[in-house]
Amino acid sequence: MPVKIHLHYPYTCLWQPAENDIDHYGHVNNTSYVKQLEVTAWAHSNDLGLDIAQYRELDAGMVIAHHNVDYLLPVHFGETIECRTAIIACDNKLRLSRGFEFYNQSQQRVLTARTDFVCITLSTGKPRRMPARFAECYGRAYALEVGA
Repeated sequence: MPVKIHLHYPYTCLWQPAENDIDHYGHVNNTSYVKQLEVTAWAHSNDLGLDIAQYRELDAGMVIAHHNVDYLLPVHFGETIECRTAIIACDNKLRLSRGFEFYNQSQQRVLTARTDFVCITLSTGKPRRMPARFAECYGRAYALEVGA
């Protein structure tokens, strides 16, 4: 079933796939898209005021529990992709979800995705409640996206 994503207030960055992102079919390999989901998510987290140093200081992290990715159109070497993400669910306790939309230069949607995260203690790998800083930053981004 296709991922139904429509982001209202996304964080946006650009991606120009490199030659090593191109597979033997002549288009961007699916593993490169998944890597770009991570790059886009981290860029957005940094923009919200959270970085890996804070994650480590708080001994907490948001780790992927599930990816759902739909590849809609091929992307080729030399194209620039607009990568959009937003927090589309956040319980301010344990879980959050990101939606993603990637667009080509003609503003055709080439990918939609949803990634579900859970909060863990980095030193043990066990689930934990989100630190207040996470709930504040991710919760604020979620409220913006849903218009709360």
